Amino acid sequence: MRPGDRELAERLASVLVDYDQRVKRLPGIRDHHSRDAFIEQLVESIRRVKYVRLIRTRDLSARSSDPSEKSFDPLKAAILAHREGAIDEAFWLIFLFVHFGKHHRAGWLYARKVYGRLGNPIWWNWSQTSSDPVAFRNWLDAGQNELKRIPGGFGNHRKYESLDAYSEHGTGAAVESYVRWVNPPKTHQDLTEEAVQQAGGDPKTAFDLLYKSMNDVTRFGRTARFDYLCMIWKLGLARQ
Repeated sequence: MRPGDRELAERLASVLVDYDQRVKRLPGIRDHHSRDAFIEQLVESIRRVKYVRLIRTRDLSARSSDPSEKSFDPLKAAILAHREGAIDEAFWLIFLFVHFGKHHRAGWLYARKVYGRLGNPIWWNWSQTSSDPVAFRNWLDAGQNELKRIPGGFGNHRKYESLDAYSEHGTGAAVESYVRWVNPPKTHQDLTEEAVQQAGGDPKTAFDLLYKSMNDVTRFGRTARFDYLCMIWKLGLARQ
């Protein structure tokens, strides 16, 4: 753990222990192994929030949004798309960011190869994918052998996911169900704005409505939904 993170972890531990002793019992806090694991997760979450805030203000290379480049990064690509007014593309890249995750060795290679259509100049961007998700599944099936030779895999939180095109629980099903959830020609902004209106303008209620509606997206469980919705709010893609 970095020195700055260690200081933060110590402050969090002090606050949690004090609250547990003086205000209300917090289950798990008195066991130091459980407490340390919880604090480590808190520190990691805080670090991710700071990172997103930082890169939103930086000049980013166009290579970050080009899947033919090794420096492709779906999060940075989403920020660049947002800056260019390509809002649906930004949302789509966040979906890919969450669905594939970042492998500890191979990085964003899965997201890069799928989004970049294995080197095809016509990428699987939002326009291409949402207009014909069946074609995406057919392509995914045809490219299985090549994709599976890619070193690495899904990110740690997504390690049980599959590249399968036609199974009920593979990437093909996840992508097609995501397109159905957005329901083109409705846009992502339409979707989130409807939730805000249904919530009477309350962003927390809107978040809850969208979270529950994402039950229709295959293989997007609690963590994936939370990560996706948090990220679109962090990037300013939805009204806050």
